[in-house]
Amino acid sequence: MKYCRRCILPDTRPGITLDKSGLCSACQGHDDKEHKIDWLARAAAFEEVVEWALGRGDGYDCIVPVSGGKDSWYQIIKAQDHGLNVLGVTWRTPARTEIGQRNVDAMIERLGIDHIDFAINPDVERRFMKAAYERLGATGLPMHMALFAIPIRLAVQMRIPLIIWGENAQLEYGGNEAERLATRLDAAWLAKHGCLQSTRAADWVGAEGLTDSDLAAYQFPEDPDFEVRSIFLGAFFKWNSFENAKIAEGRGFSFAEAERKTGAWDFADIDCDFISLHHLVKWHKFGFTRAFDNLSVQIRYGMMSRNDAIETLRQTGFQNPLGDVRRFCEFQGLPETWFWQTAEKFRSQEIWTRDGNVWKIPGFLIDDWDWAACP
Repeated sequence: MKYCRRCILPDTRPGITLDKSGLCSACQGHDDKEHKIDWLARAAAFEEVVEWALGRGDGYDCIVPVSGGKDSWYQIIKAQDHGLNVLGVTWRTPARTEIGQRNVDAMIERLGIDHIDFAINPDVERRFMKAAYERLGATGLPMHMALFAIPIRLAVQMRIPLIIWGENAQLEYGGNEAERLATRLDAAWLAKHGCLQSTRAADWVGAEGLTDSDLAAYQFPEDPDFEVRSIFLGAFFKWNSFENAKIAEGRGFSFAEAERKTGAWDFADIDCDFISLHHLVKWHKFGFTRAFDNLSVQIRYGMMSRNDAIETLRQTGFQNPLGDVRRFCEFQGLPETWFWQTAEKFRSQEIWTRDGNVWKIPGFLIDDWDWAACP
């Protein structure tokens, strides 16, 4: 494994490449944000999108897909500031936390929006998650398929012309130059970056007895008769997770009582008990954790040095969300040994080696890492 010379991301992270100088594509994207993108021009372009959307629909001007998290609040606030009539749409996780529910309720009340909380049959979600985990090591695949498909289907069916998504992940976390500068979420983006592993709902028919009708909520509309534009808000306004959290907190978003799952931020990934598992298996597949992402963003924001980030990671150690593993296995009705045995199937033999009873990564970022304390 090789690591970026500026941040701490490894070259094994999907979407990350290192240039000849050892700078990763995520850091290059940040440099684009600071020096290459004309944000005044992008803001003007957003005004043109707003003008296009206003009055084109049958009542609502846009859908904002929301979880209740900090970015959801920011997206709604920004849309309302531009005069858009917002419909919030949420894929309701079967493992919503108490603070996640409070934030959804507060978002509806404090920001004053209409809202659809779309729940899928939990037995369908259970079977789909089991199939996706066992086949691809991706507990989060059904989640991502639903949270993309549901707003797009509703936009077409309800004739709502615009969907405002949040950050452009390829600009924030690594992508090629064309992807970093993209403004729209389209079918090609979803196929490559939507965490769907190039699958669609039809590919899962038959898995765990799932039928086409079971998977209706995960299906994208085909040949729609109404034009819907999907845009990244972060492609028009410079994205900053910490600033978003401050803006959201000022309007009623709360995270003080949240249980930190994985990562370095106490305001992120707090609405669902299963999101930590999506991040957990990255350790086996790619040899990095959610904290690598978070700390690397802070380096780019100038909030800490690379050495400080490494020291923070060393002191934190491996964050093993054992409580979430237990809750997920209870949801599945399966023993925890099943979860860990399945995770082991996806351990990359290209980066991991076995030293006695302990797995290690040669050339890991931290020399004195406690390998015995992590799976």
